[in-house]
Amino acid sequence: MKNVKVIVASDSVGETAELVAKACISQFKHSDHSSDILRYPYIETKENIDEIIALAREVDSIIIYTLVRPDIRSYMQELIEQYDLKSVDIMGPMIQVMEKTFNQKSLNEPGIVHQLDEDYFKKIEAMEFAVKYDDGKDPKGLPKADIVLIGVSRTSKTPISQYLAHKRYKVMNVPIVPEVTPPDALFEIDPQKCIALKISAEKLNAIRKERLKQLGLSDSARYATDQRITEELEYFNQIVEKIGCPVLDVSNKAIEETANNIIQIIEHNNSFFNG
Repeated sequence: MKNVKVIVASDSVGETAELVAKACISQFKHSDHSSDILRYPYIETKENIDEIIALAREVDSIIIYTLVRPDIRSYMQELIEQYDLKSVDIMGPMIQVMEKTFNQKSLNEPGIVHQLDEDYFKKIEAMEFAVKYDDGKDPKGLPKADIVLIGVSRTSKTPISQYLAHKRYKVMNVPIVPEVTPPDALFEIDPQKCIALKISAEKLNAIRKERLKQLGLSDSARYATDQRITEELEYFNQIVEKIGCPVLDVSNKAIEETANNIIQIIEHNNSFFNG
């Protein structure tokens, strides 16, 4: 298959046209060459269109565009016809049909969908944050986080972080292990945004033994012994006391319940200190 350039042109971000292009390209078998997708976002002037047309004339290209403004879209169509270029107008025909159906003119404002989806993008940002700063990977995330979770191993820090991310909270979790000194930044953040996940020794022992079985290991490993668990919980209590943060017992709570309890604590603290 020959190499074909796919030029994605948009007066907004251009992700809609690019997703359509990728979905279509995936339907064709590739040999040694693959199609290159070049995205040109935020097209605002006819000069921007001229640049795209010039590129399309140099190489074998397909122009896929989502242009909302009628004047810019018309200019694109004019040049495409003039130079007999291959193209697909994704939004134009649909907007025309909807104008007739709704009996009103479209707003012709680029990027409105992203304004409407701001909440969605906040959620995506929070989810990416939770993954990036999971398990205390990078202490630089501590001052950026809305919520910081601390706890010993197997207190559901990661799934709780992900659940809270769906609620648009940027969450970082930090494991508390006796052999690992917590980052200094943990003791410098606002303690009211830090939540310590407490668990009973009995519950932790049962969870860890079950985890070892799932991994095909003996449940007599030190990880699940009473001595090790007592050691970890005592160290956890020392760290909590040093930070002075709220403590939430998760011994017999589902992830959803724990997450909602955390939200209540955080929102109460925010309203208290802000008002």
